[in-house]
Amino acid sequence: MRLRFRRPPRPGLLPLAAVWLLTRGGMLWLLAHDTLGIGGVGREVHVLYRYWYEQLAQGVLPADETAWQYPPGAVLVLLAPGAVPGLTYFQAFVALTLAADAAVALALARARGGDCAAGAWYWTCALPLLLHLPLARYDVLVTALAVGGLLAVRAGPARLGGALVGLGALVKGWPLVALVGTPRGRVTRQSWGSMLATAAVGAAALLLLFPQALGFLRHQGGRGVQVESVGGTLLSVAHLAGWPGRVVYRYGAFEFTGPYTAVVAGASLVLTGAALVWLLLWRIRSLHWSAATPADAALMAVLLVTVTSRVLSPQYMVWLLGLAALCLTSRATTQRAVAVLLLPAAALTALVYPVLYLQVLTVTPLGCTLLVARNGLLVWAALLSCRLLWEESAPDVLRVP
Repeated sequence: MRLRFRRPPRPGLLPLAAVWLLTRGGMLWLLAHDTLGIGGVGREVHVLYRYWYEQLAQGVLPADETAWQYPPGAVLVLLAPGAVPGLTYFQAFVALTLAADAAVALALARARGGDCAAGAWYWTCALPLLLHLPLARYDVLVTALAVGGLLAVRAGPARLGGALVGLGALVKGWPLVALVGTPRGRVTRQSWGSMLATAAVGAAALLLLFPQALGFLRHQGGRGVQVESVGGTLLSVAHLAGWPGRVVYRYGAFEFTGPYTAVVAGASLVLTGAALVWLLLWRIRSLHWSAATPADAALMAVLLVTVTSRVLSPQYMVWLLGLAALCLTSRATTQRAVAVLLLPAAALTALVYPVLYLQVLTVTPLGCTLLVARNGLLVWAALLSCRLLWEESAPDVLRVP
């Protein structure tokens, strides 16, 4: 009779799991004692998400509420905690977020086609820099779909990867640009086609259930300049110099109102358009693809749309950290320096919100300094990401000196 022994875990998984448990325990403690800084980080789940869940469970979409800023797929995420037995809505939401977090760490650690464990360690150690915020927002769930999709595109099958990214885009729009770096040919046709089909079919199905599911576009169009955005940073500096604008709560966020805010908002939209044109130009001009290029390009794309957006909520850092971790699973990545820059940016984000958020909202010199430092790092990271990937993938005659 043969004795069969279970294969032991990969070297490094047990230490990784121990660090994950330790850091997530600390994040849970902070969430349970939610008084750090401005406090109330978990209130969005306790109050707002729960309120929306109760409406959605009755078949009513809160499309007329200006705080509803989410694509149709958000309905599924907000309903999911209610299906978990034995837990309150808040407990179930946090449990699902932790499960997605663990799935990202495990997927990065065991990634096929990856040759470096740095990605899993980066994710495990970098996410706690945002303190307990990731546990009280659903961005970890979307990041898990995007990272899983990109891993599937790299290792195959590409259609599965595209479907996962499409689901992520259905929940929160940014994964739509995550496949910009797929290799030309069959992989791109399969992954892009699957992404678009999944997003379109999912949106159509949700529109049948909730005919107002696209109402979020109206609210998005009316948004101004969020205080924490790059444009908001410029207005904060201007406020210290005497600009008469003020901070108001609109569309579920704190925004600037006053002279020239419409100009700044319009400039942000123009810059976002320019960023999309840059991505198209990069893809057309690029001739050299490596195994790391799809992940590297995804990080570059999301960085560009993040720093040019009128809105830059603190949880957006979750996306960037997840994609940076994915880049680090390959030794061929061009984005190591970018991943390093994102670490202090994440730590500063925790100071911006929640620790010193009142300083930011009242536009004190300290609050303004934090925004300048954090957003300066993000802009630096975005520009560096573009340069590094261009130099790696563009033909020699087009290389940036």
